[in-house]
Amino acid sequence: MSKNVVLNQKSERFAFQIRLIIAVLFILLMFGTLLARFIWLQVLEHDRYLTLAEQNRISLVPIPPSRGIIRDRNGVVLAHNFSAYTLEITPSKVGDLDETIAKLKGIVDITPKDRRRFKKLQDETKDFETLPIRTRLSDEEVARFAAQSYLFPGVELKARLFRQYPMGEVGSHLIGYIGRINDRDIKDLEEQGVYANYRGTDYLGKLGIESSYEAQLHGTTGFEQVEIDSGGRAIRTLKRTAPKSGQDLTLSIDIRLQEMVEKQFGDRRGALVAIDPQTGGILAMVSKPGFDPNLFVDGIDPVSWNELNTSIDKPLLNRAIRGEYPPGSTYKPFMAMAALEYNTPLVHQTISDPGYYMYGGHRFNDSKKGGYGSMSFDRSIALSSDTYFYQLAVQLGIDKIAAFMSTLDFGKQTGVDLPGERPGILPSPEWKKARFKNPAQQKWFSGETVSIGIGQGYNAFTPIQMAHATATLANRGIAFKPHAVATLTDPVTGKQTQVEPKPLKAMTWKPENIERVIRGMEGVMTIGTGANVFRGAEYVSAGKTGTAQVYSLKGAKYNAHSVKERLRDHSWFIAFAPSDKPTIALAVIVENGGFGAQAAAPIARKVLDYYLTGKMPVDPIDKAASGASAVTPAVEENVRD
Repeated sequence: MSKNVVLNQKSERFAFQIRLIIAVLFILLMFGTLLARFIWLQVLEHDRYLTLAEQNRISLVPIPPSRGIIRDRNGVVLAHNFSAYTLEITPSKVGDLDETIAKLKGIVDITPKDRRRFKKLQDETKDFETLPIRTRLSDEEVARFAAQSYLFPGVELKARLFRQYPMGEVGSHLIGYIGRINDRDIKDLEEQGVYANYRGTDYLGKLGIESSYEAQLHGTTGFEQVEIDSGGRAIRTLKRTAPKSGQDLTLSIDIRLQEMVEKQFGDRRGALVAIDPQTGGILAMVSKPGFDPNLFVDGIDPVSWNELNTSIDKPLLNRAIRGEYPPGSTYKPFMAMAALEYNTPLVHQTISDPGYYMYGGHRFNDSKKGGYGSMSFDRSIALSSDTYFYQLAVQLGIDKIAAFMSTLDFGKQTGVDLPGERPGILPSPEWKKARFKNPAQQKWFSGETVSIGIGQGYNAFTPIQMAHATATLANRGIAFKPHAVATLTDPVTGKQTQVEPKPLKAMTWKPENIERVIRGMEGVMTIGTGANVFRGAEYVSAGKTGTAQVYSLKGAKYNAHSVKERLRDHSWFIAFAPSDKPTIALAVIVENGGFGAQAAAPIARKVLDYYLTGKMPVDPIDKAASGASAVTPAVEENVRD
């Protein structure tokens, strides 16, 4: 064998050995890598992957709580829940949505209204979660769909609790309603840090008590730990944390009184607020027209929403806390109280009332043509002399008027436990300067103070502000915070939490001044503008009529029949009874209703009759409530207010 051959064999053997070593090292490296990865997964990352595995095996299912029940002071149910089946679609899991709905119509009844509501929910819910196409299915419809459910991927039956408002429109603005949670609601819940408690919940309070007491009514969401197989099917429940139902609410409202008042309004627009002056508890809160809150429970369809939202009568506006109106002559008792407290010279004088007041070269007319002749402080309240209160306002001055009225919470929110309350307008030089941008409009003119004295000018207050101020006067200067909820009850333990009356303040008014104003208001009911309406009452009451201009007459004589209905004067009335120790105080306004004694006072009379004597009107809408004059022609000119 040649030397070259031997060298070649040795070279090949060496190369083979090198390749073998490399292969062995590569195999060892791979096994080492696998071993290291195994140690990493099984030892170092054991807890993490065990958790992930458990999460794949165990599903956490939220259990929404039952919403609290709302009752009136006598136990009448105003809002409660019932269980029913819903047919729901997850749009992201459905191929052709229109085709699926068309096929479903052959199994369950799906109306055009259902389709419109479903489309509206789609637009409001961008992430296309499960949405109801039909609610409250019958047992027959449930059975039909269940038998063919395999044909409809992305469509399922769900058992849900539904909210119901048995009284319909009665008390709708006060009670409010619930609606489906939308993207804006989710953002708000996240900002409040409570979104986790709404997992599995589709609805929350949108208005009224349902909104302001949402946290108490909603309750606490429960959870189930459910073991599932690889196909996502539930095998068994491992652990269950029960939900906690929301608290039940008992209101201070008397729903029979509320219903009676709403019938008295008929088809007219307006509001009434009745308060217990000794506690601040709201006895009735009416805003007309109203709406049926049941329309919103399943998600209101666009047609119904458009009708409510675009109506000229504004049925969604809670006039009781958001309607701002000039108070007219119902402002006079508070002006009188201010004059007494500031010891204004006029309160000790008797003036001549010719039916007008001249100031700064301008003539301010009285509502009574020719005036009342000799007029004292006490008679000025009972007979509602504009001339007297024009002069009283000038002597007081705007600064003193604004300062005194501010203590009665005019121009401020009363703090009632309802959302959306408006502050009204309490005019003052400071207010006017902030209100107008034009320097020429910012100056306060002394002539503007004259109209303020009879509740006109820039004055604009809500019915609840008027009722709150009336209750404060009735309670001899002690003001309580208005509230609609009286008691919260834990449905599990039965423990009740009373909403304690909250005295806001005690006025430093002189008792003799209070009684003098109240005597004048009693005169309204016996010899003055409210005498005809309150004749024969079984109790002694104090009140004040008011007629508020909607637009300026500019010196022309007012004639309701020649003015468009929505430009006619508003009819006001405030009252409390029994006047020595009142248990009810109220304010009522009938929009464009004319004289205070004509439209608003008859409603107030029936409220006081019912609350104090238990008398329910036989005819819910009499002449006074239907817009006909409640006063005889002989005295009508004397009761313009």
